[in-house]
Amino acid sequence: MIMPRGADQLLLPVNPLFVWVSLLVAFGLNIVPLGRNPAMPDFLALVLVFWNVHQSRRIGVGLAFMFGLVMDVHDAAILGQHALAYTLLSYFAITIHRRLLWFTVPSQAVQILPLFLAAHAVSFIVRMFAGGMLPGWELLLAPVFESLLWPLATWLLLAPQRRPPDPDQNRPL
Repeated sequence: MIMPRGADQLLLPVNPLFVWVSLLVAFGLNIVPLGRNPAMPDFLALVLVFWNVHQSRRIGVGLAFMFGLVMDVHDAAILGQHALAYTLLSYFAITIHRRLLWFTVPSQAVQILPLFLAAHAVSFIVRMFAGGMLPGWELLLAPVFESLLWPLATWLLLAPQRRPPDPDQNRPL
């Protein structure tokens, strides 16, 4: 098997419980009341994209839609605003996941920046059609912060899957 350029070691299979816990922690970070700051990164979107890229068969568009509905209810937003954004974000993350894994982690952050920009643009357009107020130029900072958090999210979420170093010189794996 040819390993992607960014993969320097083989990873253990992911624990489904860890995936769910990471999604719930990201949801919890999203619902922490930190005020109305449009530049605040969407942690749930970041973790959804990560798991859609790394485990596209386990986490899909349907789960993203359900988390989007829950975020809509929590934020008292238009029902479907986050659901549409998360669904499109997950769809495009699944679409590019094979190509994305060939890049290094910093290059992946650059590659997913347009996905985050598009998700925030969809959410913004839905809000504007419903008669919402302009959030200001700080809204453009949120996708940049999410993209900058990609290496940290990759390091944290892949940590349980990394194999411990094996000192045995007789086995190749």
